[in-house]
Amino acid sequence: MKKQNGFTLIELVVVIIILGILAVTAAPKFINLQGDAREATLNGFRGALQGANSLVFSKAAIAGEERIADDAGWSSNTGNTDGVDIGTANPIKTVYGYLPATSAALEEAMDIDLTEWTITGSGPLVISPIGAPVDTCHFTYAEATDTTGPTYTLYTPGSGEDPFGC
Repeated sequence: MKKQNGFTLIELVVVIIILGILAVTAAPKFINLQGDAREATLNGFRGALQGANSLVFSKAAIAGEERIADDAGWSSNTGNTDGVDIGTANPIKTVYGYLPATSAALEEAMDIDLTEWTITGSGPLVISPIGAPVDTCHFTYAEATDTTGPTYTLYTPGSGEDPFGC
């Protein structure tokens, strides 16, 4: 009687096939490359918006127009009723020196193509990449108030939500 010392070739092939099937079905659950790319895109847009806002505020502060709150304030502003000149074709009527929460102001100040983004809301803007689920893959831009600067809030999933929702 001969004693078997290892696995047969058929047994090894079957194990490799099973591992391959598991890898194909389980790996996408743990490796969310598309969601990671969307999140990185959102972080990039948020950083660009923060940078643009810093430059716009600097221009407004130099001109002494960082305390103007709205259109009525711009209408009664001495000498300049058009807005802050940021070097584009149209001056921007800032809100306490920062960009207002409108897609037109973002497009003008950041020189971006908004056809690649979904922007909803008025007041706080909800910004999401095209093709991403807006309810779980976005950040919110709220304009400045008299006591605070603008806020940029990246969506984070709650306790019962899919952490790979982006």
